[in-house]
Amino acid sequence: MITGDAPPTTTKTVHALWERLTRELADVLDAHGICAAVAYEIAVYSELTVVVGLSDPQGKYYDVWVCPPNGNITQARWPTGKASFRLLSAANRPLVQQKYQLPPKEVISSELWLLARDEVLFVPLPFPAGRSSLVPAGALCLIDPPAGYLFDITSIEPLAIHISTFLERAFLRHRTDRQEVEFAIVYDLTSSLTSTLSLDSIFSQITDPVRRILNVETVSIGLVEPASGDIIFVDMLMGPLFRQLPTIRLKPGQGIAGWVASQGEPVIINNVQTDERFYRSVDHSSGFRTNSILCVPLRVEQRVIGVLEAINKQDGNFSDNDLRLLQAITGPLAAALENAWLHADVLAEKRRIETIFANMSEGMLTVNAEGRVTAANDAFLSLAQVEVGQLLGRLASEVIHLNNEGGFAALMARVIDSAEEVPHIACELAQGREEQVPVLVSGAPIHNEANELSEAIYVFSDLRQIREVERMRDDFFHNIVHELRTPLATILMYARLLREGKARDDSAKADRFLGVIERESDRLQRMVRQMLQVAKLNAREIQRSSELVRLNAVFDDMLPPLAEQALQKGLTFSQRIPADLPPVMGNQETLYMIFKNLVDNAVKFTMSGTVSVKCLVQDESIQVEVRDEGIGIPRSAMPNLFKRFYRTQTAVERGIAGTGLGLYMVKEGVEKHGGSLDVQSVEGKGTTFTVRLPAAVE
Repeated sequence: MITGDAPPTTTKTVHALWERLTRELADVLDAHGICAAVAYEIAVYSELTVVVGLSDPQGKYYDVWVCPPNGNITQARWPTGKASFRLLSAANRPLVQQKYQLPPKEVISSELWLLARDEVLFVPLPFPAGRSSLVPAGALCLIDPPAGYLFDITSIEPLAIHISTFLERAFLRHRTDRQEVEFAIVYDLTSSLTSTLSLDSIFSQITDPVRRILNVETVSIGLVEPASGDIIFVDMLMGPLFRQLPTIRLKPGQGIAGWVASQGEPVIINNVQTDERFYRSVDHSSGFRTNSILCVPLRVEQRVIGVLEAINKQDGNFSDNDLRLLQAITGPLAAALENAWLHADVLAEKRRIETIFANMSEGMLTVNAEGRVTAANDAFLSLAQVEVGQLLGRLASEVIHLNNEGGFAALMARVIDSAEEVPHIACELAQGREEQVPVLVSGAPIHNEANELSEAIYVFSDLRQIREVERMRDDFFHNIVHELRTPLATILMYARLLREGKARDDSAKADRFLGVIERESDRLQRMVRQMLQVAKLNAREIQRSSELVRLNAVFDDMLPPLAEQALQKGLTFSQRIPADLPPVMGNQETLYMIFKNLVDNAVKFTMSGTVSVKCLVQDESIQVEVRDEGIGIPRSAMPNLFKRFYRTQTAVERGIAGTGLGLYMVKEGVEKHGGSLDVQSVEGKGTTFTVRLPAAVE
């Protein structure tokens, strides 16, 4: 039975709590931050256990914050069926629910009633019910409030309205921010598309913005082949599942894309399996599963030149707003594609200019038909240690001194007259008056429309750097080769067993063999990905791509899937991250890698217990603490913990997979950002990694 009776309230005390919440929530514009703050403030102030829940947009689960009187708040995710909020929400008003009045089955299967001893004071959020379409269904619950205590139904209503106002503001701000981001992305994308004539650049620019603003799994572009009318999909956008497959080609009118191209009309299909136009062969051959499609034509004047598809909406169904956003992109995209094709004849001349400036790390020199220097880049001036005024207009054979037979004049003659595609020699270049630097010099002639020599380009590569890179590469692969042998041997063994028919009549054994091959292949792929990341760190790519990075955006993108992974493993995942962290100067991809590796390790090495991420700003630096209650790190392993390929004996004995590159990349990445990394661990009890990064000044 649901009752509305409650003891009298203490207006002055509730008013004080109201003021505390107002001060706490004044600057919080994140709904999850509001829920956490509400749970904490009410629990600590009222000395009750408080539960705050907020539904996801599809109503599949509730994000829940549970805070006991001591303030040790935890975040969890309760399935809708086990949360018990919907039963109480049916009344659309605050109420006190006695536990013993519920069916035993409801109590046993409920996450909420596992916390309560006798009763729950329940308030639906937003309150009053239906006050805002922006805020999803939620709840505020006070566990076992004693009779005559601080709250009753009358006093809790204005507090719920107050909280709902802040939630509505947060979701309104979220929608506004998203619209601003969408507008900015579309604006930047349309601007960038009109400034390029390279097809590869157009394709690479379109993918990530469309995926971000529509929140879809993948994006594809199909172009109409003029001769046949077939639609040919761009290979570079199709993803890893399609790399070993032939290029996807659809006949005119075939599939959803063919229908859109032939009719010139966009379509939204939120369940392709029920649409007779859906072409299933692509999914069958690739293993990819298409669930929903938003497809629009790419039109130039009255001619359709292709289609743009957004595939598999990640947070519900495609909407008319998604269609408008995609159509806003198609006009500039179609124009950019058309311009790229129309200007194909001038790309050769454009490449000549790009060749000079694209690889500025190499010394580059241009010499006209008379043998005089016409241009030299900074890299060459630094390599030869000369001033530009000492070169321009002078004969190259007199100012460029090589120790090969015949000097630079012999190389110029070889470049002009040789049948070699790119003549080159390895020699030494005079650096100043006394020093010699080993270089590889190559040259290429440039002819005019009459096939007469107009210029020649010479590239000077500093072999000291190349030799150092080769040495680093050899060391790197020498150290990892033993890590690759085991999975390769396993794949080869099980492949031979399958080929020899060892599992011919045993489907279970065949599945097991294929499972081993797939698992070891994934392991190899992870190793290769980590090796590429290590190579980027060693090549100092961070320093060449430094920018202002918002850590809040990094955490918003990184933490949800890891929290989901922890919850599926039965762990408690807790995070306390301020809503407006100062920016960090660095590389966003590397910062993402740093914190993902730390949190992923915490989840992987914790069998039971809690994984927490805490962030705070101290002394113009940002401190991120990743704590777990896992297996810990032996003291003997600490000196080697951050070395390449090192793995603790504990991890090896427990069979926890890894390459030993993760923590090495974390430490390298942190140090290249001017930060520090500390670790504290007790074997068998858990580990805490603390990353400190300098905050950037905007």
